[in-house]
Amino acid sequence: MANDSLSKAKEAKNDEFYTQYHDIEKEISAYLEYNPDVFRGKTVLLPCDDPEWSNFTKYFAQNFEIFGLKRLISTSYAPESKRYKLGYQPSLFETSAPHYDADKSKTHGKIFVLDHDVTGDGRINVEDLQWQYLEGDGDFRSEEIRALRDQADLIITNPPFSLFREFLAWIVEADKQFVIIGNMNAITYKEVFPLIKENKVWLGNGFQGGNAFFRVAIGKDYSDGVYDEQTGLVKFRNCCWFTNLDHGRRHQPLQLMTMADNLKFSRHKEIKGKNSYIHYENYDAIEVPYTDAIPSDYDGKMGVPISFLDKYCPEQFEIMGMCENGDLYNLKTKVYTSQECKQAYLEKFGKPGTYDLNASGVIIKNGIKEKVYQRILIRKKQ
Repeated sequence: MANDSLSKAKEAKNDEFYTQYHDIEKEISAYLEYNPDVFRGKTVLLPCDDPEWSNFTKYFAQNFEIFGLKRLISTSYAPESKRYKLGYQPSLFETSAPHYDADKSKTHGKIFVLDHDVTGDGRINVEDLQWQYLEGDGDFRSEEIRALRDQADLIITNPPFSLFREFLAWIVEADKQFVIIGNMNAITYKEVFPLIKENKVWLGNGFQGGNAFFRVAIGKDYSDGVYDEQTGLVKFRNCCWFTNLDHGRRHQPLQLMTMADNLKFSRHKEIKGKNSYIHYENYDAIEVPYTDAIPSDYDGKMGVPISFLDKYCPEQFEIMGMCENGDLYNLKTKVYTSQECKQAYLEKFGKPGTYDLNASGVIIKNGIKEKVYQRILIRKKQ
């Protein structure tokens, strides 16, 4: 149900999800543990944000001196430019400013900047944030925000789910370091997977227990059944952090059993008690439906679920490609004809149709051809 909600949110252009402070703290701590100076002397840009309410802004502003930041920039999107008009409620911080303009606050984005001690208390923190109106509405695609991107060293935010591909491309275009939240299914996007394969993008430290809880603007009308009335949060299971900042967990090898031990002791019924792993009919590779069932002593190619990337150690495995996006076509050992696809559909579903066997790894199960879920082909580093 949670996955369904996230998909519906994306389809409906529902982008009003606010990240919790402790989730930001947990994620950023992983990069600091790996490199305590990762933010030192850097300019951090937090776009697609609402600085008055955002926990990203609060977190980095409160830790400005501890992290050794050079500058913090946060921008917001004009309320009238959002697809969902939720009824804009300005904060006291905004209305108390001498340059506050009620009409302009609806049509213009805002920029918050932190780079020096404004209050004179000898510290640089959230109390020293200064803001002004942007010339435009704050859309990250505008020249105004693009210029801020080019000034920054790091871009960190929870971007609109509906614009994830475009937002990541916007970052990659400028060759910036980043930490952003997205749908795990983004791994399969043709614009994203090549970056993962080439070790230019990887998954971050992750949400606690794989559960992401967000504050939402209008509760259950957005969350479609996963909204908690008591906490005011909506839960998603398929959210993750995407980044090109290194962290220690990324370099921890998976502790795995041998193939023989998996076949004898695996907790998965698809593996335990079988004589061998299933071999694909159209790839010279074995099907490994669970990450913890990867055999430690197998040197050949293996098809693993996309969730493997959450445990991927680049020193342990090589990513060869993804069966579903066509970049492994040269590794196919069989290409199915149109007639074979139609026959396979009839055998599996009992009615006329076309089973696109060439778009996936194929196994034989009970004498019938069956496509597996999205798989990444990997092999052990030699």
